[in-house]
Amino acid sequence: MPTCQLCNAKSTIFYKDEFYKCSCCKAIFRPKEKLLDNEKEKQRYDSHTNDANDLGYQNFVKPITNSILNEFKSADIGLDFGCGKDSPIVKILEENSYKIAKYDIFFYDDKKNLEQKYDYIACCEVIEHFYTPKKEFELLKSLLKDSGVLYLMTGIYSDEMDFSKWWYKNDLTHVFIYTKETLYWIKKEFGFKDIKIEKNFIRLSL
Repeated sequence: MPTCQLCNAKSTIFYKDEFYKCSCCKAIFRPKEKLLDNEKEKQRYDSHTNDANDLGYQNFVKPITNSILNEFKSADIGLDFGCGKDSPIVKILEENSYKIAKYDIFFYDDKKNLEQKYDYIACCEVIEHFYTPKKEFELLKSLLKDSGVLYLMTGIYSDEMDFSKWWYKNDLTHVFIYTKETLYWIKKEFGFKDIKIEKNFIRLSL
């Protein structure tokens, strides 16, 4: 059985041969042999028709943007990690005179933006794409200032849901799926002081 790429614990088959469930952090993940290579993964992202001007898209990210606007000042510095081709988070914050850098391994691979620390990091519909989540969360934690906040949005699975009918699993780039237990494990393991979970929105603070 494959080991969990977040906590390195053993797993059991969860859904067909496509997903396994970690015995420790309770994450649900695709085994390595089911992961797309970089070229096919980028082709999938290139097919997305993301438009930062789309009002529906802007409303979708409001849990993150509203939290930032309420909790931080325009002088504070943020990062949109995994911003994609056209980020409504960046658009909304810049329209409010906020300073926010961008990073995306496929579309804005500017390593200079990974060489400073930020007051807050936004990560919207990104963490489910992590092939190496332990490494990625270590990076995100290292990029935050001592009192920084990490804002996440992702589909969260619970046992009350019928996984076989859950659309979220059908995207082949959704390779690492989180439960509430997984998120609380992340809070403890990476030294966050507080966690807030509301539907698909997560706030982790140092």
